[in-house]
Amino acid sequence: MNILFVHQNFPGQYLHLAPALASYPENRVVAISARQGVKIPGVKILVYKISKNPSPTIHPWIAEQEVKVIRGEAAASAAMRLRSQGFAPDVICAHPGWGEALFLRDVWPDSKIVCFCEFYYQSSGSDVGFDPEFSRGRNQDELCRLRMKNAHNLISLEAADRGISPTIWQRGQYPVEYQSRIEVIFDGINTARVCPKDDAFIMLQRHQVKLTKSDEIITFVARNLEPYRGIHIFLRALPEILKKRPQARAVILGGDEVSYGRKPPPGKTFRSMLLEEVSDDLDMDRVHFVGRVPYNIFMDVLRISSAHVYLTYPFVLSWSMLEAMSAGCIVIGSDTAPVREVIEHQHNGLLVDFFDVKGLAGIVIDVLGNRKKYAHIKMAARKTIVERYDLKNICLPAQLKMIESLTHKA
Repeated sequence: MNILFVHQNFPGQYLHLAPALASYPENRVVAISARQGVKIPGVKILVYKISKNPSPTIHPWIAEQEVKVIRGEAAASAAMRLRSQGFAPDVICAHPGWGEALFLRDVWPDSKIVCFCEFYYQSSGSDVGFDPEFSRGRNQDELCRLRMKNAHNLISLEAADRGISPTIWQRGQYPVEYQSRIEVIFDGINTARVCPKDDAFIMLQRHQVKLTKSDEIITFVARNLEPYRGIHIFLRALPEILKKRPQARAVILGGDEVSYGRKPPPGKTFRSMLLEEVSDDLDMDRVHFVGRVPYNIFMDVLRISSAHVYLTYPFVLSWSMLEAMSAGCIVIGSDTAPVREVIEHQHNGLLVDFFDVKGLAGIVIDVLGNRKKYAHIKMAARKTIVERYDLKNICLPAQLKMIESLTHKA
């Protein structure tokens, strides 16, 4: 079987699926990507380059679509080079989010296409307008711009045979007429690797402090520290937490860039803005921003956590929340739709209203002061991930089954 992956940041969500398919000697696996320097055994990677710049005078509502079309054209050119070399994929797995899937059907009309259905924008009930403090609002200009943001998703989905979405909620954001084509399969958590470890520790080099499970550690993880992932709520709750728990420390992982939503004012980051607001009430000697760290250190941060805070707008659910549960963390999560799909309050985690700063502080304080009371949550959290989201036994087999079904080999 010939399989093609198309993802601007390959492997991305195909981190496990691509090498699994490549491990079969009868398969030929190729990827098209904009990312250089990636090597995956058994996968040939063709890197495309963008050769055009967007027009500075284009209508603002379609400026983003022009960027997607330019990227789609580049990916299609790479696809045509593969076709000229005799490569014809039986199945194409593509993430349509950056436009690369737009023209694949025109290169290979007979191939089966599986789109990764990560997010479909909505004008209400989702991320837009959820947080008035950082929202652009729902004026007419914003609503029209938002509708156009889905254009490339719809074109790509219309050309696809099937879709994969990580959660039921994410699938539910897509138009009803397409949802029957989309199967819910999470990317998968390697629970054998992401697991509790009693002797785990981390070193805070600046303070020359060693932290272990016996310490009171509040953890917070995001790719970037921004409102979409609730950094403003967490930092506003932290002064009260540290005041009531004088031995506690906060370990915060994440960069200062912006992955989603609006940017902070020039010269500022959301972290710097929020620290200006709360630093007078915050014992900064017990607040540790460690940036982005290697995966093994990230794992150990989770393993020593006494209380792990995960907040998110109604948006794409982060792998890190499920990894925290798999590592045996007590997760205090925002009571938002994607989180509720995984966490049942008081069973395998705790839920709090996203905007309830005092409520968040109160729950974290109680968890830190009553660890035995919440010990059952740690076990239930891991059990949930092992039984529903395990990579080897649940998610990867389901992904492989879908791919094989498209070639009538299941």
